[in-house]
Amino acid sequence: MARRNDHTREELVSMTLEQVKNFLADHPHHALSLRKVAAMIGYVPSTLVNVFGNYNLLLLHAVAQTLDELFAQAEIEMADASSPEDALRKLAYCYLTFAMENPYRWQLIFQHTMNGEELPEWQTERINGMTGMLETLIAQINPQQSEAEVLEASRVLWAGVHGITLLTVDDKLFTATPVNGKALIDNLLNTYLNAWKA
Repeated sequence: MARRNDHTREELVSMTLEQVKNFLADHPHHALSLRKVAAMIGYVPSTLVNVFGNYNLLLLHAVAQTLDELFAQAEIEMADASSPEDALRKLAYCYLTFAMENPYRWQLIFQHTMNGEELPEWQTERINGMTGMLETLIAQINPQQSEAEVLEASRVLWAGVHGITLLTVDDKLFTATPVNGKALIDNLLNTYLNAWKA
């Protein structure tokens, strides 16, 4: 069993999050526990509590890591977009693809709860970065709309894309013939954006 001084705090954080990420590649987060994570890196659970504060915050760091990866991937996908509409479509596709390739990590983002604790500022900033990216694109598509209208439109589109993604990842679209998640996203964006630009 490793001792606390065998690794720096930064090394412990990195090792822990890497093990959580590896575990979530094949298993849902509810099959994980503080004791399991500690065993994976050869430490006792109290060491992880000392490093992260509690198990809930450890999982929140895993969520943050996932959001950072999703954000970075989205920026790469959108880099060569020909218009705000094209960028929005690439962002939506990226969201769907990321969730399909990392279903358990993606599910943890939305199933994690703070259990009454306040969300740390570092996580709030990440969420604002993701939602801000969407709001910026919506505003560029129709600059005449008010800030409140842009906010509402961004949440409608995100909720729609999220719903399609969730049902695609969980295979719950309940259709006799296979339905492509990207085709559903195209349908949603084409219909909504035509009305938004009108």
